[in-house]
Amino acid sequence: MFAATFVLGACVGKPALDDEKLSQKDFNLEEFFDGRVLAKGQFQDAFGTVRRRFDVVVTGTWDGETLKLVEDFDYEDGTTEQRIWRLKKTGAVVADQKWTGSADGVLGVAKGEERGDTFNWKYKIDLPVPDGTLRVNFDDWMWDLGDGRVLNHAYMKRYGADIGEVLITFEK
Repeated sequence: MFAATFVLGACVGKPALDDEKLSQKDFNLEEFFDGRVLAKGQFQDAFGTVRRRFDVVVTGTWDGETLKLVEDFDYEDGTTEQRIWRLKKTGAVVADQKWTGSADGVLGVAKGEERGDTFNWKYKIDLPVPDGTLRVNFDDWMWDLGDGRVLNHAYMKRYGADIGEVLITFEK
């Protein structure tokens, strides 16, 4: 029974940028994250067990070319972490909603794209964990829910296997 459940769980669909849009909103990453944004989130392992909860304060600045995000994490176990992202639009025209980015721990270049009310962001990172670091691939999805709220659902893989998910709600 466990094997069948695991196989079925691995077949669960994930979002795609071509999915039908449920709103007429256009996600504007640089507008939403310019200023102070508060968030709450949690990490769940591949079996759905909540392993860690956290609060995040994101302070963003947009200078017309670079979106700098300072993320200050406070975990329920009393530990803290700061990650600083620098994101740039890669298109030659304003309408191009593709992004690249970097932060400490990110291997290579993170790549993302806004389409409608959705933003998808993919990257590999050496993620700090209580006993060291863990190299994982993130497939990070955000949806603009309106009224100053964004829902974030990130899928994490290691060696090609799902190891967990991160759920975050952002509020401006």
